Amino acid sequence: MVDVEWSGISTGTERLLFTGRMPPFPGMGYPLVPGYESVGRIVQAGNRAARRVGERVFVPGARCFGPVRGLFGGAARRLVVTGAKTVPVEESLGDQAVLLALAATAQHAIAPAVTPPDLIVGHGVLGRLIARIVVGMGAPPPTVWELNPQRAEGARGYAVVAPDDDTRRDYRCICDVSGDPTLLDTLIARLAPGGEVVLAGFYSAPLSFAFPPAFMKEARIRVAAEWREPDLAAVRGLIADGRLPLDGLVTHRRDYASAQEAYRTAFEDPGCLKMVLDWRNCQ
Repeated sequence: MVDVEWSGISTGTERLLFTGRMPPFPGMGYPLVPGYESVGRIVQAGNRAARRVGERVFVPGARCFGPVRGLFGGAARRLVVTGAKTVPVEESLGDQAVLLALAATAQHAIAPAVTPPDLIVGHGVLGRLIARIVVGMGAPPPTVWELNPQRAEGARGYAVVAPDDDTRRDYRCICDVSGDPTLLDTLIARLAPGGEVVLAGFYSAPLSFAFPPAFMKEARIRVAAEWREPDLAAVRGLIADGRLPLDGLVTHRRDYASAQEAYRTAFEDPGCLKMVLDWRNCQ
């Protein structure tokens, strides 16, 4: 049993849930409890549990709400989960620990066995985490595309440019986190021969592309799915080594009682990178 201290609001899947545009997904249906970025304290543990009472842990969601669906079930004051669903986190991270799921998602998109992205499309939290991981790996700094001037700031060792200001057409790996289903033709045109486009956003509409340009480039398209435990272990190591800073990514915080305002801000304010709900005063 975990008493949640903070939970993050996802501007990808949660926005789709709240607007009714979430495509068919396992466990989908309403009513539901959203959220997969929760951090809290263990307040009760079974005799055979590997975790101890008082330990701060990250919880990527829960299914403990009876007939109410948990998709993904993290936005609540108290969660009941198996020990395997909890990940110990450093006390010093505080509410920044809600970013672990996104950091692991970023790591999974990069896939160390292939070429690290040299172009990232989108400078939201996920795009920034991917760029920071690439830099932390010691790979050449990527270019990041961003259309909104409010989001162009905050780069750490890499360049953020508007797409029209970038003339390159020899990118080896382009990682798209925009969620825009209309971009494939544009991205394929920017690839080097044999290059790869990684789809790391969440897309609510079908994607399509013109075949001849992709054929001539012999382009590869890869879909990055959910993170796995090795991804989480990798980013925890990067954070511990100081190679993946998380500062500057949590930009907004609201008390749980102001959730309605918090969701509206998270979904509508481009200056909001990550909104965190504070559950500590909820009894």
